[in-house]
Amino acid sequence: MIQTLRNAWKIEEIRRKILFTLLIILLYRLGNAVPVPYVNVDLLRNYFTSVQSTVLGLMNVMSGGAFSNATIFALSIQPYINASIIIQLLCIAIPALERMSKDEGEEGKKKIASITRYSTVAIGLLQGFGYYMLLKNNGLLVPDAANSVWAGIVIVLTFTSGSALIMWLGEQITEFGIGNGISMILFASIISRLPTSIIRTVSNIISGDLKWWAGVLMFLGAIALVVLIVFVSDAERRIPVQYSKRVVGRKMYGGQSTHLPMKVNMSGVMPIIFAQSIAALPATIAALSGKSLKWFETDSIIYAIVYFLLILFFAYFYSTIQFNPVEVANNLKKNGGYIPGFRPGKPTSEFISKVLNKITLFGAIYLGILATVPILISHFSNADALTGLSLGGTSIIIVVGVALETVRALEAEMMMRNYKGFLD
Repeated sequence: MIQTLRNAWKIEEIRRKILFTLLIILLYRLGNAVPVPYVNVDLLRNYFTSVQSTVLGLMNVMSGGAFSNATIFALSIQPYINASIIIQLLCIAIPALERMSKDEGEEGKKKIASITRYSTVAIGLLQGFGYYMLLKNNGLLVPDAANSVWAGIVIVLTFTSGSALIMWLGEQITEFGIGNGISMILFASIISRLPTSIIRTVSNIISGDLKWWAGVLMFLGAIALVVLIVFVSDAERRIPVQYSKRVVGRKMYGGQSTHLPMKVNMSGVMPIIFAQSIAALPATIAALSGKSLKWFETDSIIYAIVYFLLILFFAYFYSTIQFNPVEVANNLKKNGGYIPGFRPGKPTSEFISKVLNKITLFGAIYLGILATVPILISHFSNADALTGLSLGGTSIIIVVGVALETVRALEAEMMMRNYKGFLD
C-alpha cells in the first residue's frame, strides 16, 4: 500500500487528485467544528456521554463526533445513504425507474442521481427536525431558544443544508478526486475518532477499569481483524474459460485459456454501511423523538440479529447489481468463449449463477460475523470499559475496506497511464 501511494505521488495528474481529495476532507473536518446556533453544547456533550452505547453513539461515530457537538455537519452522510438505499430498492420495485436506470444509459443515471439528491434533502429535513426535537425535549437548547419558532427553523435548515453540502463534497471527490467520495468522507469521520479511542482505552487501563491483558487482546484482535479483511478482500474464485480458434480475414484469433475472476466479497463495505443505517433506523426515530428502544440499542441481541440479516440481504443485493450471469454468459458466447464442461448460453449462465450464490453467501456470512461478534461481546461483557466495542468492530471493517478500495482506485489510475514503476 505504501509503495502504491509513493508511486502514485510521482504522477502529476494523480498527485493533483490526491491533493484535491485531501482538500475536500479538510473542508469537511472544518465544517465539523462549526456549531449550530441556539444549542447548549456543554449540556449536549454531557448528554451524549450517557448514551454512548446507544444508536446515538453510533451516529456520533459515523459523523466523526459532529453529532454530539451539533455542528452543521451533524447529520453527516446518513441522509444520503438512506436516500440511496430507498432509490435503489425502488429501481427494482418500480418498472419506470428500472428502465430509466438500465435502458437510458448515462442520461438515465443522471436522472436517478438527481432523484437521489432531492430525496437526500427531504430525508435531511426529517432527520434535522428529529434532532431538533431531541434537543428541545431534553432541554439542550439555550433558554431564549427553547420556545422560539425561528430558532427551530434555523436549526433544522442548518442541519439539512449541512447534509446537502456533504453530499456535494462527496460527489466532487468521486468526480475529481480518488475513490468513492461518500466512502472517503465516512473514512475520514471514523479515523478522526481513532486518537480519542486510543486515549480512552489507555486511560481505562491506567485507572484499572480495564485489565492490561484485555487491552492487549483488543489490540491483537484489531490487528487480526485487519489481516482477515485484507485476505478475504483479495480472495476470488477463478472460473476457467477457453476461447475457441476463429479466423478473421488472414488472422487467427482465440485458442487461449484464461479465467473469469469472481471476488468473494464483491460488494465491499457497502452492505455494512447500508445495513447499519437500516438497522439503526427504529432506535434513531425513537431517540430523536425523546424515547428509548432498549431492544434496538447497538449492543442488544435483537439489533445484532437484524444487523446480520440486513448484511446478508444487501450483500446479495449488491452482487446482483454488479454481476449479471446472463450478460456474462452472452458476452462469452459472442466472443467464442466457453467454460469447459458447460454449453454456451443458458447452461453457462446457470453455472455462473450457482457459483455467484455460493461465494456471495460466504462473503455475506463473513461480513455478518465480523460486524456482529463485537456487538455480542459488548452485550455479554457488561463492562463499562468496553463501551463502544460494538461500534469499533464495524468501524474497522469500514476503514480497512475503504482503504483497500482507494488503493485499488490508485492502481487503476496508474495502469491507465502505463506507469512503468508500477509494473516493475
